[in-house]
Amino acid sequence: MTDAAELDRQDLADGVDQQVVAAVVDVCGRVLLLRRPPDDARGGEWEFPGGKVDPGEDLMTALRREVLEETGQTISAVGGYLGSFDYMTAAGRHNRQHTWSVTVVADAPVVLTEHDAHSWVADSTARPLGPELQVQLEQHYKQR
Repeated sequence: MTDAAELDRQDLADGVDQQVVAAVVDVCGRVLLLRRPPDDARGGEWEFPGGKVDPGEDLMTALRREVLEETGQTISAVGGYLGSFDYMTAAGRHNRQHTWSVTVVADAPVVLTEHDAHSWVADSTARPLGPELQVQLEQHYKQR
């Protein structure tokens, strides 16, 4: 597994303004995707559960918190690191998203708090994803 402390050090050295974490939640070979509401930034896009790392928070704590907050799912295990990608916000902030494969406690219902829909998909083409997320999802399926 990739060392989260090393990721923190690299992000600091690279001048990342905001770390973001995301999870490829896999249950029996199907992955959970969430759709952003139409009135939100990037409305209608499908994405993985995740979000911003709070000041002073480590990546793994943020990952567990964000998945629970956005889906009601509790992570039972963190698997392989699927990589990162950088993007600039409209305000010009340098963000870096780190993504991991995770498993969750079985049989918990998905409870959405920030998204308007969810979908369990069995392959990387079931829902339209941005190119960076598409690569990470394909990487997840290769690692399974």
